[in-house]
Amino acid sequence: MPLTLRVDAARWRQHLHDTWTDQLVPVAKGNGYGFGRDRLLAEAGDLGARTVAVGIYEEVPAAPDADVVVLSPWRPFLDVPESDRVIHTVSRAEDLRAIPAGSRVVVELQTSMLRHGILADRMPEIASRGTLDRVRFEGWSIHLPMDTGDNVREATELGRAARAVRPGTLWVSHVRTGDLASIGEDVRLRMGTALWLGDRLALDVRATVLDVHPVRRGERVGYRQRRCPADGHLLVVSGGTAHGIGMEAPTAAATVRQRAVTLAKGGLDAAGRALSPYTVGGKQRWFVEPPHMQASMLFLPSSVKAPVVGDEIGVDVRFTTTTFDRVILR
Repeated sequence: MPLTLRVDAARWRQHLHDTWTDQLVPVAKGNGYGFGRDRLLAEAGDLGARTVAVGIYEEVPAAPDADVVVLSPWRPFLDVPESDRVIHTVSRAEDLRAIPAGSRVVVELQTSMLRHGILADRMPEIASRGTLDRVRFEGWSIHLPMDTGDNVREATELGRAARAVRPGTLWVSHVRTGDLASIGEDVRLRMGTALWLGDRLALDVRATVLDVHPVRRGERVGYRQRRCPADGHLLVVSGGTAHGIGMEAPTAAATVRQRAVTLAKGGLDAAGRALSPYTVGGKQRWFVEPPHMQASMLFLPSSVKAPVVGDEIGVDVRFTTTTFDRVILR
């Protein structure tokens, strides 16, 4: 029985069209934001996208229908597709000298992210040596942090400095479409999350109830034979570690309240209790034990009416880390 993503197709596509401008470069990387990369590339084509972006070279389609920007930087040791539709991101001066002559290239500038990129004060040196003349220069890449309120200023200043060295398109991320005009002319905005996941009400994730067992307080259950905390029901539901259920990234907590919640949650985890993303009777329910590979076990207290086998229950997931068994557009 599957873990299913149901999509209100009309509402979802309305959001795509409402968001779309010719300056957008749709991003289809990783797990395709839960939809799958092939589906997103097809939707991007329907929107009229002439250029799309992927994360790594292995995600470039075998026969691209559009130009494809690879966001991860080119390195000499990588195997890259031999396609004139691929636009490489180059983030180091030595790579700019090493990449095959005639390659289509965007040069990434170092931003406050400090992830990849060439320092702004090295750009005149690169240009003066004619390094940009040996490639097909497609512009400057500016990959910004999640919007901190300073992104427009940073993009504008970096773009101005870069274009003083060599005019070209600015490829930016993590700014709003309404801010593009203030950054300058000929600006392209790479967009993934805000495009594909911007209307969460169009998306409904459901897990199937696979088994329901009455349990008594103290009864041992599961792989690890943990004791039930009270009378109630044990639910076996679809979705496990193979789907990304229960797999967590480091917390992004920034406020005092968020940190307090994280601390409290860590204490519960240490005690062997973990709140699941599954909802029954209007509340998230506790895992009985860590998720299995393709199923999870939940505890439901006796005060809550138990679902029956074959029912579906809601799941709150992180779309960029979840693999669904089925994606249904209706």
